[in-house]
Amino acid sequence: MKTIAIICGGDSSEHDVSMRSAIGIESFIDKDKYIVYKVELTSERWEAILPDGNRSKVDRNDFTFTTEKGETIRPDFCYITIHGAPGENGVLQGYYDLIGMPYSTSGVLVEALTFDKFVLNNYMRSLGVSVADSLIIRIGQENEVSDEDILDRIGLPCFVKPARGGSSFGTTKVKTPEALRPAIELALKEGEDVMVEAFMGGTEITCGCYKTRTSAHVLPITEVVTTNEFFDYDAKYNGQVEEITPARISDRLTQRVQTLTSTIYDILGCYGIIRIDYIITEGEKINLLEINTTPGMTATSFIPQQIRAAGLDIKDVMTDIIEGK
Repeated sequence: MKTIAIICGGDSSEHDVSMRSAIGIESFIDKDKYIVYKVELTSERWEAILPDGNRSKVDRNDFTFTTEKGETIRPDFCYITIHGAPGENGVLQGYYDLIGMPYSTSGVLVEALTFDKFVLNNYMRSLGVSVADSLIIRIGQENEVSDEDILDRIGLPCFVKPARGGSSFGTTKVKTPEALRPAIELALKEGEDVMVEAFMGGTEITCGCYKTRTSAHVLPITEVVTTNEFFDYDAKYNGQVEEITPARISDRLTQRVQTLTSTIYDILGCYGIIRIDYIITEGEKINLLEINTTPGMTATSFIPQQIRAAGLDIKDVMTDIIEGK
């Protein structure tokens, strides 16, 4: 039997979310086919979590660890579910490439590109995909860009968010000029660069997709409805949201969104499960929000919901991804 390591943790504010995703993935993987360990990575420690609850230090030279019986384990495949650095920005993927370890996500370039929202948006715009106007404020240069410059370019309301990372932490919907500078300071606590992005009003939806060498699946679309200012941490993880799968949009728009999702997947050269978030504005215009290459995988996350709505068995999906490289 192959040994699968579920890679979780990380150093971002979404560490605990990653640990919950790992529990979900562990429950989804077919135990008749695979032996599964969770491995928690942070900047300070790399540890495999053993069945008895004890932990075993991971050797960073070859990603091996020792079981309670003294057996040395080197996983056959790593399923990465770190939300944020180092699992979603290409760093961990580069390490696995160097040691010859197969893994569940896209490669270094795709991960780095999709992790930086400002770079991604400008790249996707060059390909004809609609995205909101935005500007970047680098750390140390926050006083070189005046509030007036930002408001003249982007306007109000707008979103201020870390350029790299998730949208759960450090993101503010700014409605007044006085709130702009505190929002920038908050975002800088989560990352080195801040993106200020124009507001787009409309219907928020999200669409999952995964492909292997032998199969391709674009999943049903989920509509995201929240009374919060945006799809923030409380909406995502504390139930302050209504998630409707399939989304209440026309068949024609559904087909357009799914086609666009599949096209973006292929253009970038993705692997494994990704989830693309969109805003549908007036005239059924499809606007890209962000691309998630390690989407949440708790039992109630979007992807498991969409897999169920597609009539697929999530155990088979996990097996497809593990065996697909």
